[in-house]
Amino acid sequence: MKGLELIKKAMKLEEVERIPWVPFVGAHAGSLLGLTATEYLQSADKIVEGVNKAIETYHPDGIPVAFDLQIEAEALGCKLAWADDNPPAVISHPLMEGTKLEDMKVPCACKGRIPMVMEATRKLREQHADVALYGLITGPFTLALHLLGTDIFMQMMMDPEATHQLMRFATDVAKMMAGNYIEAGADVIAIVDPMTSQIDPASFETFVTPYITEINDFIRDADALSSFFVCGNAQQNIEQMCKTKPDNISIDENIPLDYVRDIALKHKVSFGGNIKLTVVLLMGDEEASRRDALECMDIGGKKGFILAPGCDLAMATPKENLIAVSELVRDEVLQGELRASEAATDNIELLDLTNHWDKDKVVIDIITLDSSSCAPCQYMVDAVARASEKYGDKVVYKEHRIKEMEGVQMMATLGVKNLPTIVIDGNIDFISQIPPINAIQAKIEAYLEAKN
Repeated sequence: MKGLELIKKAMKLEEVERIPWVPFVGAHAGSLLGLTATEYLQSADKIVEGVNKAIETYHPDGIPVAFDLQIEAEALGCKLAWADDNPPAVISHPLMEGTKLEDMKVPCACKGRIPMVMEATRKLREQHADVALYGLITGPFTLALHLLGTDIFMQMMMDPEATHQLMRFATDVAKMMAGNYIEAGADVIAIVDPMTSQIDPASFETFVTPYITEINDFIRDADALSSFFVCGNAQQNIEQMCKTKPDNISIDENIPLDYVRDIALKHKVSFGGNIKLTVVLLMGDEEASRRDALECMDIGGKKGFILAPGCDLAMATPKENLIAVSELVRDEVLQGELRASEAATDNIELLDLTNHWDKDKVVIDIITLDSSSCAPCQYMVDAVARASEKYGDKVVYKEHRIKEMEGVQMMATLGVKNLPTIVIDGNIDFISQIPPINAIQAKIEAYLEAKN
């Protein structure tokens, strides 16, 4: 069966002959061409060439056109910091710097890099009629963070009406992007809103649910499919995500797949995920990649499940690991042999932190995926930096990225289970939720007082 048909059947909760496979190839496709992320993500022709190479190499049933959650923000005036090995990061927030929301306008499809991704979509649609093309749009809550920064968390409490006005604007931007992607030929619109993992269910229902529901209705009315994609520990919001009536939800390794499966199917929503992005696909080998993929497949089953990595693939992900997964999904004999063999075990060497702590200073460790490519991680690191500033050298903080082995080891040594997480003097204090600046400062002052 053709990939596009498989994706449609899975999203309609029909039994499939094999589980569909969607590698979330973003800037990683640039690495297949020997390009940096900066070179790759600024050219429609290079995006087309990279996605073509990924299709040829990984034989996906569906694939994103581009994975870059900064495209809309850039078109709205946010400044970006470009990198060789990651998509760009937002480094300025217009609404924090004096711009008024009433003076902002929904950008046209001619603004910034929007025409570039639409051109790439049209060309890929012409070349691949049988592959489901995913048009990824920045979810409204994440776009609101790009525009206002972490001040939004205080605004949600102090001025909810202003937050609703910002969400209204961000939703209109999302609908503009969705409509243009659909017109260009995208089959699935993925609303990628990782910052929703940072709020509680009540806040989600108040500030996110009505707007995501509206976007899902818009996509459905345009005869396309919708996927609500979140990374981070969003387990508390899975039920709320399903209530926004998407065709699919997609999650990463922070959330148990069986938990998501049970809630999604209860709400008649398909689900996708959650091959381990770093420990397996980036740092592991072909055997580990096959085993982790098979575990996901066995949990997900052949009704409503789409196999995918938990997020945007790291550029340095060995292509052999992804080829191994691609071969596995089509080879039931290999699946049977793997099930019959002994499972692999994790062997992560713990770190000696004897000299890590300081009797006079508060030590803050921030465990992230990578703040240069993960929005929740970026804003958590920024919150710690802003909270620590007033204490000078009495507070030291460091980010530990699990895209690097040291970060994986630090995560295991500190007992951290979810990303991103703030650990203060060895104590896990803020798990996968960005706290207000004053909450971090209250913790810091308590630790300083205890030291004195």
